[in-house]
Amino acid sequence: MENSSVEKKECAAAATAWREQVVELLYWRDVKTTGVVFGAALLLLLSLTVCSIVSVCSYIGLALLSVTICFRIYKGILQAIQKSDEGHPFKQYLDHEVALSEDMVHKYSDLILAKINKTICELRRLFLVQDLVDSIKFAVLMWILTYVGALFNGLTLLILGLVAVFSCPIVYEKHQAQIDHYVGLVNNQVKDVVGKIQAKVPGMKRKAE
Repeated sequence: MENSSVEKKECAAAATAWREQVVELLYWRDVKTTGVVFGAALLLLLSLTVCSIVSVCSYIGLALLSVTICFRIYKGILQAIQKSDEGHPFKQYLDHEVALSEDMVHKYSDLILAKINKTICELRRLFLVQDLVDSIKFAVLMWILTYVGALFNGLTLLILGLVAVFSCPIVYEKHQAQIDHYVGLVNNQVKDVVGKIQAKVPGMKRKAE
């Protein structure tokens, strides 16, 4: 029991640390790091619109190999001219441990498994109509997504989603008061409409009511 509680605490600590890193990345706390991640991800997705994923991976591998091989040859020639014995230019990286530890794998696999189980339970609740209102909302969402899918393909949605993920948080942070005000107005309107529908349609009131 003690080991189980310790593992849960470690998983929670790992999840918290991971969330903090993601928040710092999305809120552009370190502009250089966020810019590199955003630019690389956007370039990869744009490349996939032109070439297949096999071609994109091959080009990335060739580019990296070209840089490392040229640098390796350059340092070898430089050492031969200077008659120095500095060793392999990438020695510090070759000696660095890159293997994933079992503890790290267990931590993140437990987190992923918990998310998957939670998602499965939620989908079961929606598809088996445990709550009629929530299931109808889900059906409306699916209906809207059919139109979205007709207008955009999956890759385009990924690109738009990437841009939104890296731009919306910083916009919200700068204009939080105005956005919260308008979101509150919209929520009130939606609640009024849903309340009227629940009052008129039999069997749509929640069990708690």
